[in-house]
Amino acid sequence: MINKEKKTFRKTGGREFKKDDGFDSKLLDLARVTRVTGGGKKLSFRATVVVGDKKGKVGVGISKGLDVSQSIEKATRDAKRNLIKVPIIDGTIPHEVTAKFGAARILLRPQRKGRGLVAGGTVRAICDLVGIKDISSKVLSKTKNKLNNARATIIALSSFRQARQNKKENIKESIEEIEAPEK
Repeated sequence: MINKEKKTFRKTGGREFKKDDGFDSKLLDLARVTRVTGGGKKLSFRATVVVGDKKGKVGVGISKGLDVSQSIEKATRDAKRNLIKVPIIDGTIPHEVTAKFGAARILLRPQRKGRGLVAGGTVRAICDLVGIKDISSKVLSKTKNKLNNARATIIALSSFRQARQNKKENIKESIEEIEAPEK
């Protein structure tokens, strides 16, 4: 006989997730959304959730549901599916980066050790969940849209990996050019 209390997996939509998988989550935004149709108004809730393990992995998920708990649960699942890996060097990011999504523009700068998280709102929540200890950030646009700010921050943090891969490709190309015999 299987004891249901000791079970560590639950089945959700054909995928299995661990209940205690080491990820922390934070609700960024909860909006009440109304769609007007010919038959009347249809009410739903949109949740924006950030999930991170404080070791370099973070994801943002957005989902709608008929009630608050359903939308938060769906957004958390979506965030776990969209995880990115962020390189952290001595508790900060490798270099300064700017990113844009919609009307939101975000600037992230590395800081020396002990400076702390100098960031506000959405950027602070994401950097905390990714495990960055020392960073300075600025929202350069006038927008206060938390969803666009979160997506711009994720774009900025994911650009480090792309830059590193591009650097490796450029090094390989330059080595090939040096080693290739001249015609």
